[in-house]
Amino acid sequence: MTPASPSFSTASTAPQGMKPSVFWRLADDIPKPMSTALMVLSIAVPFALWWIVASLDLVNDKFLPSPIQVAQALGRLWTDGFLLEDTAASIMRVTVGFLLAALVSIPIGIAMGAFASVRSLLEPIVGVVRYMPAPAFIPLLLIYLGLGEAPKIALIFMGTVFFNILMIMDAVKFVPKALLETTYTLGGQRRQALFQVITPYVVPNIIDTFRINIATSWNLVVVAELVAAENGLGKRIVLAQKFFNTDEIFACLIILGVIGFALDLSLRGLMKATCKWAID
Repeated sequence: MTPASPSFSTASTAPQGMKPSVFWRLADDIPKPMSTALMVLSIAVPFALWWIVASLDLVNDKFLPSPIQVAQALGRLWTDGFLLEDTAASIMRVTVGFLLAALVSIPIGIAMGAFASVRSLLEPIVGVVRYMPAPAFIPLLLIYLGLGEAPKIALIFMGTVFFNILMIMDAVKFVPKALLETTYTLGGQRRQALFQVITPYVVPNIIDTFRINIATSWNLVVVAELVAAENGLGKRIVLAQKFFNTDEIFACLIILGVIGFALDLSLRGLMKATCKWAID
């Protein structure tokens, strides 16, 4: 018996007569070594271009500091204790704000997707409020909640909860009706269909929703810290801009990117650990 072709072979799902391709596969995996190499290139190429431009002095280093200058700025911020303090403050704000948004959006999103009555009741107001830019609420939040942590966390909550709700709602709406009909045929009740069929089915979509919208939380925390904060990466960027320390601005931006990438990998890992049926 001829062994089955491995998943990294040049065979694909392309129609007969189409030239096989490894790189240009449609809706199919590519070999792991190729995937790893492409991921490395996505970081290495921009970094190499940055290094070349800075080395050739094509741009004044006050506008585009070299990678070495940025590394030195990172070391300086770490030694002075600012890097750890600011990073911890921003992470805390995003964590609390986004977790509150998740706790609210999951049950509301599932209810709106599962019950047309709840959807008709809440979708208009959610649709209206989500188009109001969250940063526009900063003056009101400062008036209502003061200058502490509350307005920053509230801004993150407001800026993400409505998008979470609508994306989770859409995921629930696309649960195959055949699953629900089978549940009722086997004697299941409405509660069982909701908690044992619909909710597990949309868990992968919920994790994907959080992967997408947590980036918005990081955008909002920087905005909040630009306006009123004693610490945080956004505040550090404002101070660096004030004294034209562009190397520190680049350093903070890199930290934000690394944190975001780590969060994305963590949520992908959570997906693989808890939703293996959705990955395969």
